[in-house]
Amino acid sequence: MKRSLHIVGHLLFGLAAIAGFGAAVMLLWNALLPQIFGITAVDFWQALGLLALCRILFGSFGGFGGRHWMTHDHTHFHNNPIREKWMKMTPEERKTFIKNRHHFGHGFGHDFFEEERPEKKD
Repeated sequence: MKRSLHIVGHLLFGLAAIAGFGAAVMLLWNALLPQIFGITAVDFWQALGLLALCRILFGSFGGFGGRHWMTHDHTHFHNNPIREKWMKMTPEERKTFIKNRHHFGHGFGHDFFEEERPEKKD
């Protein structure tokens, strides 16, 4: 039951996002292009069609870019040398690494080791 509600929530969010992007394209198109180039206005469904066409021609609207969504092999996670080095570290080495990062002003890893977080100076 909880899983099905989760899935329904994701579907509703996805539909709302698509409708929002379609409305944004329609409003921007109709506000700018007819006055600048003298072309006709578009309705909501034509704006969604333009979004789909852009997705087909130019690839992803976000995430990993390109056509990684087609391959399903997720090589962008496995070919990361920094991640590979992190995975080979012991917990002590990870704590030392995070502590050294804090000295340079980077906040990486503060969620993992709360006790290692330096005090902020106001």
